[in-house]
Amino acid sequence: MSRPPSLPLVDLKAQYRAIEGEIAEALERVLERQVFINGPETAAFEAEFAEACEASDCVAVSNGTTALELVLKALGVGPGDEVITVSHTFFATVGAILATGATPVLIDIEPTSWTMAPALVAEALSERTKAIVPVHIYGHPADVPAINAAAPMIPIVEDAAQAHLARYHGSAVGSCARAACFSFYPGKNLGAYGDAGAVVTSDPELAAELRALRDHGRTKGAKYEHELLGTNARSAELQAAVLRAKLPHLISWTQARQKLAARYEVTLEARTDLQLQAVKPWAEHARHLFVLLHPERDRLLAQLNERGIGAGVHYPLACHQQAALTERWRGTKSGLEVTEQVAASCLSLPLYPELGADGVERVVAELASLLLAAVA
Repeated sequence: MSRPPSLPLVDLKAQYRAIEGEIAEALERVLERQVFINGPETAAFEAEFAEACEASDCVAVSNGTTALELVLKALGVGPGDEVITVSHTFFATVGAILATGATPVLIDIEPTSWTMAPALVAEALSERTKAIVPVHIYGHPADVPAINAAAPMIPIVEDAAQAHLARYHGSAVGSCARAACFSFYPGKNLGAYGDAGAVVTSDPELAAELRALRDHGRTKGAKYEHELLGTNARSAELQAAVLRAKLPHLISWTQARQKLAARYEVTLEARTDLQLQAVKPWAEHARHLFVLLHPERDRLLAQLNERGIGAGVHYPLACHQQAALTERWRGTKSGLEVTEQVAASCLSLPLYPELGADGVERVVAELASLLLAAVA
């Protein structure tokens, strides 16, 4: 008897098939116009995404990493400074800090939501602290208002790369910070067809500076006048057009993700051998990933993959465990125990709108079978 088709961790082809006509129209607009950098598609997407994020400004840039780098630079972060963040995140978070010449100060995460622990922020502060970068991991927002209360004079830059349309305390992510930085990497909830990113802010002066920094420091629109030391982090029109085609679907796609995640939770939350990411009562989870913890993560990962279930791991090594960060970060006396436990045991299950209830049931059935076999 043949096996059923494999279920990938992410299925971009299924999404494309559903909106193929809209994508073709969007690309055709750009090709007909023959404007490819920072043109009308970029401007329109910036207005539309700012509205979706309940912010006054959106600055489209080349990718999510650059978004973080530019905001930190605009805030004056540089050599000798420190930026507080977490180690349970994609390496780009700390990489952006290092790119400014500053030192990442890594604090532990909460044991249930796996986001930055506000209670540990004060311990990490020093006279060199220039910014705080909470990470909305897997789409669950960090408690930014609580972090702000712990360090009210320090600007917050949210890493919202996985948190499109997430909310905390009734407000959109970014509303309690100087800026929120988004990635539109293809696998994100709102993904381009290549690299793309954006900064969302309600600080018009910051937005204006970011627009200059992304375009070689040009502030007056004159091609050969550079008032700031910027870089080339401009948005591609083709990517902005793709994002504009997808953005009207983002609410329904997010709701589908939330419903599928709820099905996972209903069937798995009673198991004592698994730990699920807890959703705080003040949080609206964007459900970029559905992640659980299990001490035999590597065995489950291999066996699920063998059975055609595209499970994955986000992230098997915490940032402070990476060779590139050796002797380039500072910790605190509280350590990173929770971070290391999560990194050693986290397992991502397939989650995308087209997965459907049947897909969730298949994943759960295979997982339950493997867990039962382990104790037999």
